[in-house]
Amino acid sequence: MAADLRAGLIGLGMMGRHHARVLRSLAGVQLVAVADPSGDAHGVAGGLVVGDSVQHLIDAGVDYAVVAVPTSEHEAVGLALAEAGIHAMLEKPLAPTAESAARLAKAFADKGLVGAVGHIERFNPALRSLRARLEQGALGEIYQISTRRQGPFPARIADVGVVKDLATHDIDLTAWVAQSPYRSVSAHVAVKSGREHEDLVAVAGLLEGGIVTSHLVNWLSPFKERVTVVTGELGAFLADTLTADLTFYANGTSETTWESLAGFRGVSEGDTVRYALGKREPLLVEHEAFRDAVLGGGHGVVTMEEGLVTVRVAEAILESAASGATVLL
Repeated sequence: MAADLRAGLIGLGMMGRHHARVLRSLAGVQLVAVADPSGDAHGVAGGLVVGDSVQHLIDAGVDYAVVAVPTSEHEAVGLALAEAGIHAMLEKPLAPTAESAARLAKAFADKGLVGAVGHIERFNPALRSLRARLEQGALGEIYQISTRRQGPFPARIADVGVVKDLATHDIDLTAWVAQSPYRSVSAHVAVKSGREHEDLVAVAGLLEGGIVTSHLVNWLSPFKERVTVVTGELGAFLADTLTADLTFYANGTSETTWESLAGFRGVSEGDTVRYALGKREPLLVEHEAFRDAVLGGGHGVVTMEEGLVTVRVAEAILESAASGATVLL
């Protein structure tokens, strides 16, 4: 029987505590080392000594590491792990700049290591089911993908704005669900909370296949919303990733006899179907995919190359907002 993989975790904050919980529950894996220069605020170390740097994980001889430190520290920590020959999954976004992300992707590729990015929405049951149904042609031609990701400001974020922290979820999931990269973006941002970085963005985009996208993202709403709507020739899908629910709204086939209403409404309403989905925790599914990739089986992770593309799109959004012009990718 093969020995368990030895895992390490650096960053024991809001996201790190969830990684620690999942790593402890993961079959075939043992959490053997944790580190955080700020200590263990959430009490997740268990009986483990809390190291103060990535060197603590390297010295412990871990097979792989999960990195949940602030984005600004991703490159230094990631490069140290790559140099030591340790597979790693870094929280999203991969890095604060495209140049930094490219260096990380190259370092892991050059060493033949599994380098992954924690774009967790890809592991949400609603979006996985949506992507599969789109692949099967459930909507026919896809016209538009629209996302809304709104909520109150999280105190955990200090080093990036809403584009690189939150909108990177929508950039990645949209390109992944559509299986088509971004061709162009146009954006407006606002800074309303007195912080250094933007806390609201509205983005209009175009994917290579001609699909129109829109993303509304902010830290200014007193309610939390995580919605993806895909509209096509046969109807629309609505995925709510907070509840992991997926609903299909079919275009109607019946003719209305109320003429003024028919002209106003365009397509008519048809059947609505809410799918019953198996709802496993996305973070656990993400960890299973990374563990399997480290063991040489499966390619279910979000690669660093994909993470780099997402950072490039995020930078194009900020460039568009600054210049007032559409940016081509």
